[in-house]
Amino acid sequence: ILSWIYFPESWYGKLFVVAINCFWAFVMSVIVHNTIHSPIFKKREHNKFFQFILSWSYGHSVSAFVPGHNYSHHKYTQTERDRANSHNMHYKINALNQFMLFFHIAPLFMRDEKVFAAKMLREKPKWAYQYYAEMALVIGGKLILLILDWQKTLLIFIIPHLYAVWGIVGTNYWQHDGTDEEHKYNHSRTFKGWFLNFITCNNGYHGAHHDKPTLHWSKLPEYHKEHVEPYLHPNLNRYSLFTYIIEAYVYPAKRLDYLGNPVVPKKMGKIDWIDGLDV
Repeated sequence: ILSWIYFPESWYGKLFVVAINCFWAFVMSVIVHNTIHSPIFKKREHNKFFQFILSWSYGHSVSAFVPGHNYSHHKYTQTERDRANSHNMHYKINALNQFMLFFHIAPLFMRDEKVFAAKMLREKPKWAYQYYAEMALVIGGKLILLILDWQKTLLIFIIPHLYAVWGIVGTNYWQHDGTDEEHKYNHSRTFKGWFLNFITCNNGYHGAHHDKPTLHWSKLPEYHKEHVEPYLHPNLNRYSLFTYIIEAYVYPAKRLDYLGNPVVPKKMGKIDWIDGLDV
């Protein structure tokens, strides 16, 4: 609201508005992620209302997170049914694999979202009504704002919202590429740095999150220390995301697994998986 009211005239002011809104939109995407795993309120009606607020802040339906994340990614991590599977990426420049992940899988996410919503409309219509209402709010609101002022809407809402969904999807590459999806603990990479976990609500503790998805984010460090860290390979028990990015994308910039071997991406099909899903 403040960005809209006090919209700057200078190019550097507009750049600042885009940057700060991109940051907050990404923070909203993290809150969305946590909310679909562990709802904030005890009453369902309160959570449904909160999802409208989050949907507008994030830029897409909160309910839409469920098929692509809760079911596809968590249930089938790093397999053909996981749309965010890092094996889908085959660029020789490793940084491009993380950067382009969202653009590769976005069409599949949108298709799955449509199929899942239709399935839920038949089987659990209340969920579908919530999803369609959230989508109506987000799309309808943006259309109205585009008519009022397309430039403000583009810089304040559309670009930050695209950044948020690109960012939250792209983190899958850091967290899972070069790990062992068949191992009980070595399927995820953990980052324990305090700043990262401060701005992402402890989502650096990704292995603990996969092991206990419904656990509140504030309890992930303790759970990691007691139930994951003793069994996790040291190379997956990282402290700094920054140093990992330097190693993986700058120098030596090699795509290696956690044992130091070159990653050979597995051939992944584009199979349909939702129709037979038990929800």
